[in-house]
Amino acid sequence: MCTAATYKTEDFYFGRTLDNGFSYGDEVTVTPRNYRFTFREMEDMNTHYAIIGMAYVAENYPLYHDAVNEKGLAVAGLNFVGNAVFRDYRQDRDNIAQFELIPWILGQCATVKQARALLEKINIRTTSFAENLPPAQLHWIIADAEEAVTVEAVAEGVKIYDNPVGVLTNNPPFGEQLFALNNYMHLSAKPPVNTFAPGLELDQYCLGMGAIGLPGDLSSQSRFVRAAFTRMNSVSGKGEKESVSQFFHILGSVDQQRGCCILENGGYEVTLYTSCCNVTKGVYYYTTYDNHQITAVDMHRENLDGTKLVRYPAILEEQIHIQNA
Repeated sequence: MCTAATYKTEDFYFGRTLDNGFSYGDEVTVTPRNYRFTFREMEDMNTHYAIIGMAYVAENYPLYHDAVNEKGLAVAGLNFVGNAVFRDYRQDRDNIAQFELIPWILGQCATVKQARALLEKINIRTTSFAENLPPAQLHWIIADAEEAVTVEAVAEGVKIYDNPVGVLTNNPPFGEQLFALNNYMHLSAKPPVNTFAPGLELDQYCLGMGAIGLPGDLSSQSRFVRAAFTRMNSVSGKGEKESVSQFFHILGSVDQQRGCCILENGGYEVTLYTSCCNVTKGVYYYTTYDNHQITAVDMHRENLDGTKLVRYPAILEEQIHIQNA
């Protein structure tokens, strides 16, 4: 289970929570312009836009969970189990494996509009990266500073939805997620107005009552509603620190705590990491479950004309500042 969101002040921000019962050993990974991306059924991409994001690097290949490129385009893949349908080879399409979609889009697209054009020709394949890494059932949010879309490969084909709330979770399909917001149109960040019954005197006995009915459980549909409400009503200063802080608060509304979601194997699903990337400036911020201190990696401090991946293992242990030391 995961949640992704966009946010805009003076700069454009994009990030996600990654919720799971275990980690592959994720790293903030910078892919420079001249790293050679190989594709199973398409020509290699020898030069491309530089990319930064959180990835599991296997066989020197970055399997990105979420990433942005130097031009200001962002993508995240989220679980879509039971609905994602990937297909066999098609002669008339660009055949891209599920794990290749993020580099395929970010390597050559600067805007959502350009990504749409590529997606119109795409066939997302069933190809596994390796025998022990079958294709994850995902759908994707793709965003720039002007717009966001959701991409789903389903039984009917590849669908592209406008995403006016800039939020994505898991199931159900995005059209149903968005439709469910109709059930919450009465919610408000403002104090409630008594419309219960004429002549009945009712009191607002505490703050926040305008949002009574906002779902608080950990299901993906409820997280979508909660994240959309929080994101659409969020207010912050325009500076970098205020914007980054507010973005982490937005995704904090859907944080998963150990013990609240028990898995079939007896383990627990938790928010392994939360990311916030300043897409405009190429700075990737993150926290992890046991490390609440915000860590940053600036892609522009690396040699973006290089050929080798630059990798920073996620800092997992809590970093505590003792004020009176």
